[in-house]
Amino acid sequence: MAELWGIIGGLSEIRGFQVVWENLPYFLEGALITIEVTALSVAMGMVLGLFAGLFRLSHRVLLRSVAIAYIDFFRGTPLFVQILLLHFGILPYFGINEAFTSAIIACGLNSGAYIGEIVRAGIQAVDKGQMEAARSLGMNERQAMTYVILPQAYKIVIPPLINEFIALLKDTSLVSTIAVAELTYRGNLVYANTYQAAWVWGAVAVIYFIITKSLGLFGDYVERRLKTE
Repeated sequence: MAELWGIIGGLSEIRGFQVVWENLPYFLEGALITIEVTALSVAMGMVLGLFAGLFRLSHRVLLRSVAIAYIDFFRGTPLFVQILLLHFGILPYFGINEAFTSAIIACGLNSGAYIGEIVRAGIQAVDKGQMEAARSLGMNERQAMTYVILPQAYKIVIPPLINEFIALLKDTSLVSTIAVAELTYRGNLVYANTYQAAWVWGAVAVIYFIITKSLGLFGDYVERRLKTE
């Protein structure tokens, strides 16, 4: 332990390390905001994605067309452009001017499109005989989907949903462009004041890596548990 503190003491003489050490609490606060934006966006995306995935498979042309248009637009355009379009171009007309809210809406809509495809693929991966068996027992299509298909599909979609959470967490760095004070935004402010590019952005990268690696390990654990059930 004494040797460790000796190393830290030696590093403290380096200007870049000193900048990172002094701003570490500031960075960690930004990391919490990053996680908050991601969690709220994925929660919104899961609701939208569930309906988008179900509508994508609907026999009703209008519902299916709306789902296809939504999924194709948000998967086919850059998230960065979506953030700018919503924050500066659309949401102000609805009285929404706060960057944090705009970030959640933009990321949530984007995430919902990807989750919609995950849900669709998960449902289609369930054996078609399951639906036929449920219908033969007297269930209508909605009951069969709710009580038979979706409970089986969730085991299939959980691992890719965790991957979507990880991908979106990294993509939330884009909301720094509308002044959401998450990790990347704070890193940019510290860099602008200190010009310690390697140390500042290295620290930001390490924090992102720790978060995403932890989520990845959690995803591996969940996947192993699902395989044993």
